[in-house]
Amino acid sequence: MPRRQPLMDSEQAVRARYSEAARKKEPALCCPVTYDPRALELIPAEIVERDYGCGDPTPYLRTGDTVLDLGSGAGKVCYSAAQIVGPTGKVIGVDMNEEMLALARKHQPTVAERLGYDNVVFHRARIQDLALPLDELEAYLKGRPVRTAADLADFEAFTERLRTAAPLIAGESVDVIISNCVLNLVKDADKEKLFAEMYRVLKRGGRVAISDIVSDEDVPAAMKRDPKLWSGCIAGAFREDKFLESFERAGFYGIQIEKYDQKPWQTVRGIEFRSITVTARKGKEGPCLERYQAVVYKGPWKEVRDDDGHVLRRGQRMAVCDKTYKILTQAPYADDIIPLPPRREVPLKRARGFVCSGAEVRDPRETKGKRYRKTLAPAASVCGPGDCC
Repeated sequence: MPRRQPLMDSEQAVRARYSEAARKKEPALCCPVTYDPRALELIPAEIVERDYGCGDPTPYLRTGDTVLDLGSGAGKVCYSAAQIVGPTGKVIGVDMNEEMLALARKHQPTVAERLGYDNVVFHRARIQDLALPLDELEAYLKGRPVRTAADLADFEAFTERLRTAAPLIAGESVDVIISNCVLNLVKDADKEKLFAEMYRVLKRGGRVAISDIVSDEDVPAAMKRDPKLWSGCIAGAFREDKFLESFERAGFYGIQIEKYDQKPWQTVRGIEFRSITVTARKGKEGPCLERYQAVVYKGPWKEVRDDDGHVLRRGQRMAVCDKTYKILTQAPYADDIIPLPPRREVPLKRARGFVCSGAEVRDPRETKGKRYRKTLAPAASVCGPGDCC
């Protein structure tokens, strides 16, 4: 009897399918997505036709950003991002698939000429291990193949040196991380590491905008073992609530669903799979210092709780530390918050520790100052002729 060929694991299946998709368009890998047609005008048709995704994370970019695109594929999103961040920005595409990278790099001179600048670079790496450059690893193995346990030890020491001394993507080096339908292709065992890597390379105050496929129920083990379903963005999909929890566990805050497709992209065995786009931010670490600041939540909810457990009651002056005050008075919270700074700013060097209890109301006298006794009359009448105030 002929020997049965062993089944490919999920990573092998993804590599094989996307290598073929780089050579020939595969419509089954696409969700219906509307991209900015003006951005696509500058991108060669070969890239547009053979780049696959389920959303567009580029609207969340700004001029001058350093952007990291996880799973950059043929480069469509990278070249769209390049137009938004402009010549003062930078776009870094990371993908493990050589055929996709070759396609993206093939047209790089053309896109640069059309733009008038070249601000895009592509690297080969696994997105769950952004410190390790696969090209350098492969060059090492060609010269020093692993044949013995001693060779293996040398190889492991080499990879560790690469990660620590010369990481491909350095820690806290990018402003924004984007991705388009790629996180679900990573093995379940590596997904937590993937989110940790995202957090590592992002600057404090940086943000992510991730489009991906999620499911409304857990994907059964039998479906997870199907290489075709895995490479097709189905078997590795996050359950929608767990997707957001993954950002939270990694340390992100301000996690928001920006887009949620009501209509499923696919339904398999009664499980719905749809596109979702999520944004989140990094930067809630640090000491809690008392500077007598308060915030008022405008509503409409009676109360809300932030990612650090602070409870904000509608209309009440809630006491917060300096770190939380700065977070809540910026995006994505600022539109729902009334900031109440102290009448006299407390210098940081004189600020003492603040115990974040979660739901402490600030006495107005703490913000104004206990000795504040000023009386102010209006500078001019605020009433019009014949009106009563």
